[in-house]
Amino acid sequence: MSQDLWLQNYDAACRLAQEIAENIHERNRQQRTGGNPAKLNMTLRASLQKLKQNIAQLRETLNQTSAQRRIMQAEANRRQTLVDDLATRETRLNASFKGDLSEAEPSRSSLMTGGSGSGPAGNPWLVNESEETRGLSFGEIKHHQQQIIEAQDAGLDALAAVISRQKQMGQEIGNELEEQNEIIDDLAQLVDKTDSRIKNETHRVKLLDTKSASCELKGIKSIACKW
Repeated sequence: MSQDLWLQNYDAACRLAQEIAENIHERNRQQRTGGNPAKLNMTLRASLQKLKQNIAQLRETLNQTSAQRRIMQAEANRRQTLVDDLATRETRLNASFKGDLSEAEPSRSSLMTGGSGSGPAGNPWLVNESEETRGLSFGEIKHHQQQIIEAQDAGLDALAAVISRQKQMGQEIGNELEEQNEIIDDLAQLVDKTDSRIKNETHRVKLLDTKSASCELKGIKSIACKW
């Protein structure tokens, strides 16, 4: 299964943000050493604008995908958190580029971790991430996300199989009922025919009894006349 296009674009935006952080660090180094960072400043302005556009595109695509119910709600919420965290990172990078941070010269570790640089370096693009992904690299996070998507796909496949089986059972029950109804109709017709035959036979028996009684009576009269 190929990777989700949205995740690919998200990873590209993360790499761009990392590149911007490294360029800001290099720009600051050149400023300290008396170099000319004009070229880097131009590159940074273009990169920051591109990052802003990429984040806006990620939001728009996510909203469309979520509205069309092409992903589970839990996955949509998780991706929304990723975009929000990336947007926060973009704001900090802009502040670092413009020199608006409280630190006069933010260190490279500070730019990469999103903090003061005193703590250990972690994943700079995920703020308040879950315990499941804490400490994982981007590749490991992507693999984890892929496993979640595959598990969701497997669950949907299993649900579809159950629904298909229930539909098949319903059709079989319907066919069975039709056959039973046909048998009942045949039995009803047979009962009607049998009842009709019984009535006819009963009528014939009564006629025979009547004729027999009449003959016996005539016979008795004939004998009486001879005497």
